[in-house]
Amino acid sequence: MSLETEVEALRRVPLFRGIDETKLRLLAFISDRMEYKAGERLCTQGEEGDSAFIILTGQADVKVNTPEGDKTVAQVGEHSIVGEIAILCDVPRTATLIAVGDMDVLTVSKDDFLKLLKEFPDMSLEVMRTLAMRLERTTRDLAAARTGAAA
Repeated sequence: MSLETEVEALRRVPLFRGIDETKLRLLAFISDRMEYKAGERLCTQGEEGDSAFIILTGQADVKVNTPEGDKTVAQVGEHSIVGEIAILCDVPRTATLIAVGDMDVLTVSKDDFLKLLKEFPDMSLEVMRTLAMRLERTTRDLAAARTGAAA
């Protein structure tokens, strides 16, 4: 995948909407392109978060450890960014990501990601918006699960 193709893919990531092409080109340049095959782990719950993942192509299952074993709680796909919570909060990974099929992914190091957020406030706002939406969805899902368990 060429730098131009990566920039075009980044343009489709909601988090980077409104970011000019020069900044997207910088992001693509400082990122590492990785390929994953079906069943490969991108990261493991509990490990230190040293990078965020921008999914260019493919899908991954989001799994969490439960008393009953690993449980798939979501699936992420093209134009998603994942793994940023561990970077932003300095906490261990909150989930395991496993490739469903072949994937092309850009990995952005913690230091580079934080530099981008400092330099580009629009990106910081979009990160907050994305995290707030995830929190709202998780809260809604928990409330629904509790209601279902109480019934």
